[in-house]
Amino acid sequence: MLKLSRRVAEEVADKLSYRHNGLVIAVAQDADSNTVLMVAFMNREAVVKTLTTGLVHYWSTTRNELWLKGERSGNFQEVVDFIVDCDGDSVLLKVRQHGVACHKGFFSCFHNRVNDKLESG
Repeated sequence: MLKLSRRVAEEVADKLSYRHNGLVIAVAQDADSNTVLMVAFMNREAVVKTLTTGLVHYWSTTRNELWLKGERSGNFQEVVDFIVDCDGDSVLLKVRQHGVACHKGFFSCFHNRVNDKLESG
């Protein structure tokens, strides 16, 4: 699990470009299978909490609040690696997913294949 000191976490957070209403895009990917699990947003506080606790925190745009992934469901995400893109406005979180990532009960939020819809359609 990746855990940084508060000072280092704040340095990382300060280097990001919060372009989307004070948010960066956060892509969560399973560290072992490389499956993309979900896409969400993080504000500065979510970045710092994620990097200091080793558990992923996001900013909920619908509830307008910080949330710890798994706080209600028990489906936590442990940070293995935190990678910043070239523009500094999005991050890739390599995680160990405990349980499912999708609030609809799927391991990944990306389970709706367009090809399946075309074939049945």
